Amino acid sequence: MPSSPEIILGIIQALILMALSPLVTGIMRKTKARTQKRVGFSIFQPYYDMIKLVRKDEVVSDQSSWIFRCTPWVNFATIGTATFFIPVFLSHSPFGLVGDLILVIGLFGLARFFTMLAGLDVSSTFGGIGSSREMMTSALLEPALFLAIFVVALTYGGTNLSTLVEAASNSPLLPHPQLIFAAIAMFVIILGETGRLPFGNHATHLELTMMHEAMVLEYSGKSLALMDWSQSIKQIILFTLIANIFVPWGISSSISAVPLGLGLLAFMIKISIFAVSIAFLESSIAKWRLFRIPDLISVAIASSLIGLVLYYL
Repeated sequence: MPSSPEIILGIIQALILMALSPLVTGIMRKTKARTQKRVGFSIFQPYYDMIKLVRKDEVVSDQSSWIFRCTPWVNFATIGTATFFIPVFLSHSPFGLVGDLILVIGLFGLARFFTMLAGLDVSSTFGGIGSSREMMTSALLEPALFLAIFVVALTYGGTNLSTLVEAASNSPLLPHPQLIFAAIAMFVIILGETGRLPFGNHATHLELTMMHEAMVLEYSGKSLALMDWSQSIKQIILFTLIANIFVPWGISSSISAVPLGLGLLAFMIKISIFAVSIAFLESSIAKWRLFRIPDLISVAIASSLIGLVLYYL
C-alpha cells in the first residue's frame, strides 16, 4: 500500500496537470501568433476566458436532452480521473494500482462518446458534421494507438504507467530502436486525439475545417468552460505521456524535496518544448482534406508495425 506522502504527491501531480493545462494551450496559441507575425494574446488568456465563461449564463437548445446537459460534467469527471494515474514529476503514481494506460484510453473514449452524442443531441447540422468526422477519425486512430501501446508494453513489460515510466527512466532509448517508431506513431496519434492540424483547426469555425469545435458549438457559459478545460487537460495528459515514456529525463524516483523540484522543473521544460514544437508545426502546414486523413493515420500504424517487427528481431 502507498504511504501517506505518496498519496499526497499523487494528488498534487493530478492537480498540477489540471492547473497547468490552460497554460499549455496559451503557450501554443502565443507561439502560433508569433510565428504568424502577430502579437497574440497573453499565455494566460485561457484562464481569463474560463473565468469569463463561468460568470455567464447558459443558453440551452429546447431540442436537447439530459445527454447535452450532462456531457460537460462527464467529460470533466472522466478526464479529471485520468490525471490521477499519470506520473508527472515522480516516476510513479500511488493510484496506478487501480488503473493503467488501457484505463486512461478507455476514459478518453468515454468522454469522446458522450461528446459525439451531445453534438448529435441538439439537432444541429454542425454538430452532426463534427460528430460524424470524429467517429471516422477515432475509429482509425484507436487501432494505431493500441499498436503503439503494444510496442511500449512489450518493451517495458506491462501497461501500468508507473512501471512504464520507471522502466523508461532506467533504460536508455538507443538500445530500443522500436521505441523510436512507437514515438513517431504516438506523435501522429496525439495530433489526431487533440484535433490539431492537419486533422482539425481549433482557431476556426469554418464548416470545412471544424471537427471538435463543431461538436461543442452549442455550448455556452459554465458548460463551455468545462468542455474547454477538459480538452486542455486531455491535451496535457497526452503530452505528459509521450514526454515521460519516450523522454523520461529528469523525472524523480525519490520523494525527497530536491529531486521532486528538479523533476517538476524538467517536466515543465519538456512540456513547454513539446507544446512550442507542435505550434510551430501547425503554423507550417495546412488542414488536410478529410479523405486524406486515413493516409496520415496509416503512417502511424505502419510505424507501430515496424517497431513491433524490430522488437522481435
